[in-house]
Amino acid sequence: MNDREILIIKGDEVGTLLRGRERELIETVRLAYIAHRRGDSALPHSTFLRFPDDEHNRVIALPAFLGDDFSVAGIKWVSSFPDNIDAGLDRASAVVILNSVSTGRPETILEGSQISAKRTAASAALAAQVLAGSKSLYEVGLIGCGLINFEVVRFILAAFPGLNHLIAFDLNFSRAEQFAKSVRSDLGELKVTITRRPEAVLETARVVSIATTAIRPHIRDLSMCVPRATILHLSLRDIAPEVMITCNNIVDDVDHVCRAQTSVHLAEQVVGHRGFINCTLAEVIAGEADQARLSDGITIFSPFGLGILDLALSVRVRDLARSHGLGTVIDNFLPAPWRGDQESATP
Repeated sequence: MNDREILIIKGDEVGTLLRGRERELIETVRLAYIAHRRGDSALPHSTFLRFPDDEHNRVIALPAFLGDDFSVAGIKWVSSFPDNIDAGLDRASAVVILNSVSTGRPETILEGSQISAKRTAASAALAAQVLAGSKSLYEVGLIGCGLINFEVVRFILAAFPGLNHLIAFDLNFSRAEQFAKSVRSDLGELKVTITRRPEAVLETARVVSIATTAIRPHIRDLSMCVPRATILHLSLRDIAPEVMITCNNIVDDVDHVCRAQTSVHLAEQVVGHRGFINCTLAEVIAGEADQARLSDGITIFSPFGLGILDLALSVRVRDLARSHGLGTVIDNFLPAPWRGDQESATP
């Protein structure tokens, strides 16, 4: 590619390139977390675009730089419109733009909703591997039966091939039934038990993934959970702050997750400090966490969803697209360089 071209990778191509690569993507996420722990990243806070008198819909910008072997800058621009589901559309839509770290020029534009879903699921599966305390996992609980938890099942199944039973809850029972059908048809003959009580999920499964569209806490008791349960709190705003402070809390980035009225942020406001946060997942991976503090009780993983993960997976897609001859190169997308007789005094 020359300096004026840009590579466009469409949604169908992204899906094709990522299919069947779950274990690779879990490792990609692990490497991104480790690079971030070492400080080989730049991660400004996400910017939330909200609309007047509308607390449900939002568009979020996640800029980031990721070094190490990734060496990329970029941004994900992702929308969440929950009512899209009732109209037969996906809740989320997104694009990712990758920029050269040498010139700053945009080089690749990718459909981003699949990348966003898969990086979330890969981080959840990685957390289950690291935190669940066992190399085997046969049962997983699900609260929320949308795309994110569908991908979570896909990735946990790759990490734990012995998985054979799901217990699932959704406020919309028919959506849960459709979810079960999709799991059986696309992910193998897993047994799926649908319940009308979220408590039944918490009572049964040692690992529970929560992925809903909740905007404020609705889970105010975890006393029914199985001993030493691991909760993958992917939607971030489901668990009451009073409950959060009684658990082991693992996050992806402390500064990022303590904002935007997440359950962790609310808990910080209740107690006035962040001492209830045990550590980051990367610290657990690196063996830097205080294992004694994690030995008992319920462990909650609350990942804010870092832009470095979107970049890491996007680099993987870009490289695969180049090697497989996929994507569309747009010639002369960028203008020809301006060459005046004198340099401008304005930077």
